[in-house]
Amino acid sequence: MNFLQALALRARVYYWIATWNKKDLHYPPPVKDNPKFMTAWEAVKMIPDGATIAISGMAGNQRCSLLLWGIRDMFRAEGSPKDLTVLCLGGQGGRGKVPGTIEELAIEGLNTRLITGHTETFKGQLKLAHEGKIELQCSLIGMITQIFKAQSEGRNYFIAETGTGTFVDPRTGHGTPVWPPDAEQFVEVLEDGRLKYTLPLIDTAIFSAPAADRKGNIYFKGSSVLGESESIAKAAKYNGGRTLVNVGRMVEEGYDDQFLPAEYVDAVVYWPGTEQAATIKHKKYWNCLTPHSTMSTEEGLKRVRLVNKTLRVMSTRTPIDDVLARLATKVFAAHARKGDIVDIGIGLPEEVARLLYESGVMKELNMMTEAGAIGGVAAPGVFFGAAVNPRDLIPSVTAFERMYNRLDWVILGMLQADSEGNVNVSKRGEGPLNHVGPGGFIDLVTCANSILFCTAWGARARFEIKDNKITILNPGKPKFVAKVDEITFNGKEALKHGKKVYYVTQVGAFRLTERGMELFYVMPGIDIQKDIIDACEMKIVLPENGEVPVVGEDVITGKNFQFQLQQ
Repeated sequence: MNFLQALALRARVYYWIATWNKKDLHYPPPVKDNPKFMTAWEAVKMIPDGATIAISGMAGNQRCSLLLWGIRDMFRAEGSPKDLTVLCLGGQGGRGKVPGTIEELAIEGLNTRLITGHTETFKGQLKLAHEGKIELQCSLIGMITQIFKAQSEGRNYFIAETGTGTFVDPRTGHGTPVWPPDAEQFVEVLEDGRLKYTLPLIDTAIFSAPAADRKGNIYFKGSSVLGESESIAKAAKYNGGRTLVNVGRMVEEGYDDQFLPAEYVDAVVYWPGTEQAATIKHKKYWNCLTPHSTMSTEEGLKRVRLVNKTLRVMSTRTPIDDVLARLATKVFAAHARKGDIVDIGIGLPEEVARLLYESGVMKELNMMTEAGAIGGVAAPGVFFGAAVNPRDLIPSVTAFERMYNRLDWVILGMLQADSEGNVNVSKRGEGPLNHVGPGGFIDLVTCANSILFCTAWGARARFEIKDNKITILNPGKPKFVAKVDEITFNGKEALKHGKKVYYVTQVGAFRLTERGMELFYVMPGIDIQKDIIDACEMKIVLPENGEVPVVGEDVITGKNFQFQLQQ
């Protein structure tokens, strides 16, 4: 990407921001002789009061903005549809800033219950929960996808060991209710100790898709994710409900062999502004986010990174973050094998993904995302869930089925860890406003044989790198504590199942053992007793020989930093 191309891309993003509230709920349908084709305003009138709506997508991918705006404006104009239950995987809010997300429904009396796996981006709904005006429930993304599929087959439950010993297990934590605490429980413990997950029955499915033909068949070629589109449409059909689809293009019948038949679709809303992903319209979609790419991976990554940078949704990385990423990559490479199946989360883990890609080592791995992108390089920021130059796209439920069959590694961030190796990623503080939710985290750590957590030593900690040594200027708020505020990952359960678990920070790296949290790498310049043991509430053990290896200069400087996977 040259200077002029980068400038043009930035200009397009700024134009998107300037016009991101632009919509046309009465855009005329392009097909006059098929009653399935209608305006957004007409389509949302099909949604009854008290409906249970399932919405497909993840982060900025597959946003059905026009239909969400339509539901909001219809409620404001006519007071209906009201009392809606919304089901979705998560990450589909706008953090109180970006319009056209599920937060459009965050109006008292409109959305009265939200059930999702990741709550943090739904600032509007979190505020309503704080005010006691909405029921907030948090389940697990993998379990939600499985129940969506189950409902399409006539069942409304999924039974698994997933979540055992975490907050979602009623024996350990609060289960699915976030607010109010006494709300209906959507998980129960069976006699054999496994957990049975359920959801309300879907009667309305809404999602966006690239295209439709004149018969109302829906095509997914050009999608950045497939999401849960097929499952929720078939579930709504089985439950006697309805499916509303927003498309951005009209195509001829047979355009692609991957499609949802018209028999599952009740309303097709065509609008040229329909997006493939945030900032990108389907009428000019990026094929670098599809298996049909004609662009190099490097060029595609430059594009998505520039969009994220322009939107200011990505954290600014510092030299100490680069050190942490190199140490995490070193730990990973020392234990991973060629051909391993790997999923990498958002935040600091993305820096590990960057190093794996830049070194060429990623070509020796099988990458995937929980949203169903197989191969390629996981896309960051607003594109989370998609990938640049994926080899294939599969539905979310199929991705989780594959990962439960085999997932060798997952690389994730965290908020807290404790003496038993437990990790909290789901709770920042008390009350709904501080709820985060686990997303796919609990499913992933259940699937994975090996787990690598990347995290700052302390929240807002500051460091200095001088003469190839690390000095702590301010330790920040401790992230390694005696007991985590909420268990999203259970260390004892991990050990019981023979998992390998690593925790990498700016002061060194720990691994979970039967003896406890063992420090097995320390950064040069860090005093183990003063800077780690005395400064940490978490109980720490040293290697049995008492010697902790010091991280090499290549990790600190990046000079001559090389790594390779095990055979």
